[in-house]
Amino acid sequence: MLPLAGMRILAVEQYGAGPFGSMQLADMGADVIKLENPAEGGDVSRQVGPHFLGAHDSHFFQAFNRNKRSITLSLRTDEGKAVLRDLVRTADGVLDNLRGDQPARLGVTYDDLKGANPRIVCAHLSAYGRDGSRANWPGYDYLMQAEAGYLSLTGEPDGAPVRFGLSIVDMMAGVYAALALLGGILAARATGQGRDVEVSLFDTALSNLNYLATWFLNEGHAQGREPRSAHPSLTPSQLYRTADGWIFIMCNKQKFWPVLCGKIDRPEWADDPRFATFKARLANRAALTGLLDAALSTRATADWLAHFAGEVPAAPVHDIAHALTSAFVTGEDRVWSYAHPERPDLRMVAPAFRLPGTAMPRNQAPALGADTDAVLREIGYSADRIAALRTAGVV
Repeated sequence: MLPLAGMRILAVEQYGAGPFGSMQLADMGADVIKLENPAEGGDVSRQVGPHFLGAHDSHFFQAFNRNKRSITLSLRTDEGKAVLRDLVRTADGVLDNLRGDQPARLGVTYDDLKGANPRIVCAHLSAYGRDGSRANWPGYDYLMQAEAGYLSLTGEPDGAPVRFGLSIVDMMAGVYAALALLGGILAARATGQGRDVEVSLFDTALSNLNYLATWFLNEGHAQGREPRSAHPSLTPSQLYRTADGWIFIMCNKQKFWPVLCGKIDRPEWADDPRFATFKARLANRAALTGLLDAALSTRATADWLAHFAGEVPAAPVHDIAHALTSAFVTGEDRVWSYAHPERPDLRMVAPAFRLPGTAMPRNQAPALGADTDAVLREIGYSADRIAALRTAGVV
């Protein structure tokens, strides 16, 4: 049995952060029902290219919405809000990723919905939060990276500001929202009392500064970029040159340092006063980088990885194509297939979590409104009522 089987989540979501979070719940068996605005063609990510799968579908949309159901519903109408309340009677949670001032306007807060279901938990994922001076500001991942300092940490010290290569704030905010929603649902099941829970992109970005924030707030140390993508305090923990490119080595525990020295035929470095401890190596990092470059440049990256054989923490530096076609990825079930009318073997990376002994769902993301009739019938609507809602443009 899937861990979240029997849990129903209504998702008023679009684009990346909210859909990524609710997809984690769907992958674990929750019945996630996307509520998409029929007047706007549904989730905007259905139109995000450059690769499409029909008029209302894209590879981008599929990547964030597998294992869900879709209904069309306009929450800007009184009839649509009434339908939402009927749906809430059968649900455990509502997840939205609306602009901060929109949940109250669209009627998706706990105060709006508790009359229909006092146990409902409403998770709000916005750019800057529902309160404060920026509640009505739009906001996106890269903006959060810029303002929270990420661009001052990424890239070479003498280079221009560089953003993180992925929309990492969106994805982490989605996971935080899913976690907060589950926490609220656990409490509601124990107490019978639902609530609002909140996550913002900006708070996610700021929270991720973590130990770097602690260093500055307590010691005034503002960490900047380090050469070769190096760890700010541990070494060797960075990129090094090999005969045919680069290798990333991370001796982030002291025990790995003498092992590395032995593997590269420099055992004397293990006890060299310049390099014997983390503190000494950090003080002499520039010199150590030159020595390691010279030693590692005698072999190709693949040869070193085979030689280290898991005894030294190391990795090749891949582009996306090599990352997804490596034997480690393709040979150990890290890419799954999802049947799709336009692409019978639509491939995506597998979920990050696994459930040993349980068959996880592998369903394509839904077509726009594919489940409207079925979901409304589940809550007792007749065919005539559904037809009337459709004629009125509510669904």
